[in-house]
Amino acid sequence: MQPLRRNHGRYCGERIQIDELLHTIRDAAKKHAWSIEDLPYSDDGLLLALTRTPAVIRRSVYLSAGIHGDEPAGPASVLSLLTENDWPDDVGIWLCPCLNPTGFPLNTRENKDGDDLNRDYRHARTAEIKAHTEWLRRQPCFDLGIHLHEDWEAKGFYLYSLNPHGLPDHAGAVIDAVSKVCPIDPSAIIDDREANGGIIRPSPSPESRPEWPEAFYMVQEKTKLSYTLEAPSDFPMKTRVMALSEAVKAFFRQPQL
Repeated sequence: MQPLRRNHGRYCGERIQIDELLHTIRDAAKKHAWSIEDLPYSDDGLLLALTRTPAVIRRSVYLSAGIHGDEPAGPASVLSLLTENDWPDDVGIWLCPCLNPTGFPLNTRENKDGDDLNRDYRHARTAEIKAHTEWLRRQPCFDLGIHLHEDWEAKGFYLYSLNPHGLPDHAGAVIDAVSKVCPIDPSAIIDDREANGGIIRPSPSPESRPEWPEAFYMVQEKTKLSYTLEAPSDFPMKTRVMALSEAVKAFFRQPQL
């Protein structure tokens, strides 16, 4: 499987109509009895938050996508997972399918105001992240956080593992599952960080990050274990959606989640 080589200096691949996709996501959530909450962040802007809470919850998982408007496979994979509806019976799921709805029409990493929302979690200055963190504070702590992303420069799938407490690590199992549907990035250095077999383990120290991404905020405030999944966005959309979906399902198969 080879990259399409469409990306040149930025993401130039297939795009999504985010309003239409979110409408379809909302319909799929209603069909399968998820709780739906709209989070206003401006006069005409809403973030969508979905919750699945079975009668018995043994594990709780937070899942997010769409914080960068040039990474369409994340929201698309959320729709795929919701449509498939193959969730473990004992897992509660808190899901934000698109945290940057104004970025997608522009095909930009940033929102319409030029802000990178995934660098705003330490001080929460933007309206979207204020609304999101206010919602998060009302939710319970989670056993695991999963964040769906893409990288337009990547040679294959890779992930970041934030595990400051040394809990059972699932990164290897996820890489193994994804390798069956998508190439894994073999680079020793990815995004200026050391990588091993598609796994990056950045420092979890608050002082190492003056600007916090969502995953860093989550591991400081809401969960002890957080993973950022990066699909290679120069590959076909179908491949990227499958890679992210298979990665999420691989987490749910882990007995020590």
